[in-house]
Amino acid sequence: MKIQNSYTWNVLFGIGLSSLLLQGCSSHTETTNKENTQQSQTLTIGFQKSSLSSIVLQTEQNLLKKEFPQVNVQWREFPAGPQMLEALSAGAIDIGSVGNTPPIFAQAGNKNIVYVGYENVQPQWQAVVVSANSTIQNIEQLKGKKVAVQKGSSAHDLLGRVLEKAHLKWSDIQPVWLAPADARAALDKGSVDAWVIWEPFLTVAEVEGNARPIIDGTQFENTYNFLISRPDFVKNHASEVKSFIQASNEAAQWIVAHPTETRSLYQNAINVNADIAQRVLDKRYKPSLMKPMTNEVIAAQQQIADRFTTDQVIPQHIDVKQAVWQGQ
Repeated sequence: MKIQNSYTWNVLFGIGLSSLLLQGCSSHTETTNKENTQQSQTLTIGFQKSSLSSIVLQTEQNLLKKEFPQVNVQWREFPAGPQMLEALSAGAIDIGSVGNTPPIFAQAGNKNIVYVGYENVQPQWQAVVVSANSTIQNIEQLKGKKVAVQKGSSAHDLLGRVLEKAHLKWSDIQPVWLAPADARAALDKGSVDAWVIWEPFLTVAEVEGNARPIIDGTQFENTYNFLISRPDFVKNHASEVKSFIQASNEAAQWIVAHPTETRSLYQNAINVNADIAQRVLDKRYKPSLMKPMTNEVIAAQQQIADRFTTDQVIPQHIDVKQAVWQGQ
């Protein structure tokens, strides 16, 4: 059964105020049980260049068609997780994958988000880098330096961990809040002294920009990526959320089974040579699967949130489990 009501949402962040129609939101005249059996006519998915499974799903469309045979799937690219979750909370997208920190900032900002799944992230996936000719050799030497980082991203969390390890406070450095492309330019020009970043930007900076890592995620506890949606969407379309997770995991298996095709696809998607693409792919778990939230993962997120609260990085204390989908 097709859904009769539709909402029009404005798409944010540089793609204009064009309207998107999502038919599949709750109808005030139908029961919740009836809504849960219906499928939206349009599913809008947010993604980043770091999301290889999303890139595969866009190319190998049969993986999605099997799960959504009569749904129009639309994709919206974002430079980082914070921008994506702003759009999601506003209704411009329905679901998307981000690092560990964006949902914490979103929840602290009273955004409409909910965790629906997680995947493990290789520790080498993010690092603090400096220019090859920099005098900075260790993290203690970051004191007094300008450090570029995307505010509210997983790199924000990594920088917090690095400062703690170096026995430094946020007031001991000069954070420069920049999106990845702007941060790379600032490091290349010498406008900042260091940059905290994730893949594929990390490897590109190392190979093309002669950036040099001084520490990476291997020095710290496990971290995760998360599949995030909205409370209203998962309430009305639980089966679609589960179908998308299934499709994402099939894409992860496809990646393992097709290494050559994956490398070619990825290098074209992120516009790099085969060597850089392969270096990035080598840092992924094989397969990198999306799984239901667990108490251990929720506790890890809560630990980050509590540290941000203590450091006054977020405006209020949050309870992460309150934003976890219970329909799994």
